[in-house]
Amino acid sequence: MNPNEIMEVLEKRGAVQRGHFRLSSGRHSDLFVQKFRVFEHPRLTQRFGDSIAQLFDGEFDAVASPAFGAVVLGFATALAADVRVVFAEREGGALTFRRGFELAPRERVLVVEDVITTGGSAREMVDLVQSAGASPVGVGALIDRASGPIAPRLAAPLKALIKLEATSWTEQECPLCKSNDPLADPGSRRLDA
Repeated sequence: MNPNEIMEVLEKRGAVQRGHFRLSSGRHSDLFVQKFRVFEHPRLTQRFGDSIAQLFDGEFDAVASPAFGAVVLGFATALAADVRVVFAEREGGALTFRRGFELAPRERVLVVEDVITTGGSAREMVDLVQSAGASPVGVGALIDRASGPIAPRLAAPLKALIKLEATSWTEQECPLCKSNDPLADPGSRRLDA
């Protein structure tokens, strides 16, 4: 799928929302991507996974994703490349491999994220993969909505299916807060596990 087709699908499925949102990073934005409006369609998600696997030419032995949001896309990417998939969950505020998931020393691992905003979760996943002794080959994502270059902070190449230009602000600098626009908090990071 090319970027124009992906954007058309996101808009058609209601995955791109406009308003005043608190993102998982804590920043505020006038744009939110509710990726589950597309992830609820298995064949479509499979196409996204195929596309991400192609971006990295299948040069990986495993896929690792952060729970909750990116697990479905990570699975679809692993399925496309015919490799195993693991995911990390938050425990005490930090991502960790649980449920017996392990990575082998020097195993080539593709980190798969859904939406990159600040790169915080992706960076945490890259660090987790490295601390397990494996080798992160890159970060694949459905959407890169970061403002400015983020790849150097990830310590792994970032390749996204589309780049979505969106502005985000700290709560203190948010013009939507200053104009008292209602704030929605649709992100998953603050959901109870």
